[in-house]
Amino acid sequence: MPASSIDTFFACSLMVILIASAMVGTAKVVQPHLKDMSSLGGLDYAEGFTEYLLLSTGNPPDWGKIVSVVPQAFGLASTSSHPYALDIDKVSRLNSENVFAISYSDIAKGIGIELVPSSVEIRFLFEASISLISYEALENETIYTFQIITNKSGFPISASLQSYFVTENYVDKVSSSTNSSGIGIMNASLPNAIEAAASLLVFAKASTNPQMMAFSTYCLGHNSDPPEPNKTFLKLSPANHILNVSLSHPQVDILNVYIFTYNYGFNLTRNDIGNQTEEYNIPYLLDVSPMIFVLIGSNGSTSFAEWTSYPQLPLEIGADMWDSPARSKTIALTYIVSINAVLYEAVISCRNAENYDE
Repeated sequence: MPASSIDTFFACSLMVILIASAMVGTAKVVQPHLKDMSSLGGLDYAEGFTEYLLLSTGNPPDWGKIVSVVPQAFGLASTSSHPYALDIDKVSRLNSENVFAISYSDIAKGIGIELVPSSVEIRFLFEASISLISYEALENETIYTFQIITNKSGFPISASLQSYFVTENYVDKVSSSTNSSGIGIMNASLPNAIEAAASLLVFAKASTNPQMMAFSTYCLGHNSDPPEPNKTFLKLSPANHILNVSLSHPQVDILNVYIFTYNYGFNLTRNDIGNQTEEYNIPYLLDVSPMIFVLIGSNGSTSFAEWTSYPQLPLEIGADMWDSPARSKTIALTYIVSINAVLYEAVISCRNAENYDE
């Protein structure tokens, strides 16, 4: 199938799913608590379970923003009237990397199905990947050449790209795209006077639908040793439009904190500091895009560039649904959801509640 036909097929399929999801969301009444569904089994139970998670706000309705609260009733929906619109903070608190994360047992209690294993996975609608092809050191700068690939399950997706090459006090912004084969080449440069860790961030926006987005990151050492893995020096936890930063070592010094979306990038100003912690306000941006934070700093003589996103995706939480022999009892349903107008894929899996005996 030609790449252009794949793009068109993917876009049309997405529209059908969105329309069907909206019809389901407006035609069904969500159960106030899944304990009332204990008599159901098979697909009926799985559909009711999934719709409860994605259409209910839970209790309290704004539990995602109140980071000290564990919800009495669990639900991921935002308080907007749009079906399958999820709350950015509720989703982020499902990620175990967030210091305000709720546990799987808290979720199970909030749904009332402690005896039935389940899992929640939220991910991009397509993938973007970065590889460094080459670099050329000139007199005053080094030019890096990267290859960007965008695809869905191995099938190419053409996309517009917005990239940021970040280190210390320097940001190089580059616009490019991937072709009908899902491949793009981009060049970005850094001054040779800088010796520090650097991060390349790539936002990809599908040509067929601007609400379909993905991002990817690539870290390297510019005129320095390769950086340590992400999350070595910092624990980054966005919630309620505040970026909470926990320092993993007493010598950690944060030099710059950046926020990036598809169209915008700028510095954040620290508004609070505690014992091995810092806080930064996250602005409310109208850009239809996930946010990525990049923190440049050092731990003694070691330079780092660490990052996280808001919402903190992709993520997966819950039981192992595909272990044998229980695999045959698992039902997985896939829905298209939105978070701040960006579309994602939610896969909700649960063990068949009918005659469940494990």
